Amino acid sequence: MRDSRHTAQEEVLSMLRHADGCISGEELSRCLGISRTAIWKHIKALRSHGYEIRAASGRGYRLVQAPDLLSPAEIQNGLNTRFIAQNVQAFDQIDSTNHQAMLMGEEGVADGTVVIADVQSSGKGRLGRRWASPAGVNLYASIVLRPPIAPHRAPQLTFVSAVAVAQAINSFSGMEARVKWPNDILIDDCKVGGLLNEMSAESERVHFVVLGIGLNVNMTASQFPDDLRYPATSLFLSSGRKWPRAELARHLFEKLEQLYHQYLNEGFEPVLRQWESLCCWRGRVVEVDRGTDRIRGRFAGLDQTGALLLDAGGTLEKIYSGDVRSGDD
Repeated sequence: MRDSRHTAQEEVLSMLRHADGCISGEELSRCLGISRTAIWKHIKALRSHGYEIRAASGRGYRLVQAPDLLSPAEIQNGLNTRFIAQNVQAFDQIDSTNHQAMLMGEEGVADGTVVIADVQSSGKGRLGRRWASPAGVNLYASIVLRPPIAPHRAPQLTFVSAVAVAQAINSFSGMEARVKWPNDILIDDCKVGGLLNEMSAESERVHFVVLGIGLNVNMTASQFPDDLRYPATSLFLSSGRKWPRAELARHLFEKLEQLYHQYLNEGFEPVLRQWESLCCWRGRVVEVDRGTDRIRGRFAGLDQTGALLLDAGGTLEKIYSGDVRSGDD
């Protein structure tokens, strides 16, 4: 596990980032209060992690390029949030970021803590479905929040995170991500991301909520499993280019904090309006598989609880769970 406490190595990296050109080993040593030998060891370690650092005789060191790492140092570099991702718990490999975040939530971890991993061995989606989690290509993150809301309002936070993910993709990449009820993110009608929110609460108050986000960023077609229920894609497959994951994560965490702040101050209505504006089913006929039956009708938005409203032959039906797909096929 890598956490967000500032180590000497991270301080070296920070000084390299902010240097105007080269910075000498002597200056690094003086500013950080460690030996030139220690500076060299930190430079060597950073290079081993994929940082391209050039040394110029008589001038010092210069950071040329950073690797695509989901480390606290990379995520927090330039991060503009007040509390979300100010504490980042990063793992090279983990069973599930949601599972670890739930454990940390019970232990009293700070509001806004992010648990992030390069690989999940047991990634999960809604209804216990497996979430494919290959290494080095995607974004798997869970955010611990401690909202001052009643437990019955907690499901509304799924829509806060959905809007944040879609808006972050759209503003960051220029693509057109859409939301699908209840917790999917689509590009060109193919799933690019999913959400899994979990809660610890008593009857009268929420202890904490974990917002789990899985986003296919640089995944290739060969990395998708053969048994997918629905067509899937990644930002790479949809755009033809690779995307820096840490920069995307920063963008997402900033969007999430803005929307979460709006939700706490203005209620669910503004989030609901934004979700409906991003919804892929607006005005369309859809079919909902509820497990025991299927119902067909025209999508009519959401109610204040987040239930799907379906106009089924003049009767407005409220759908609380189920799989939705186009009824135009």
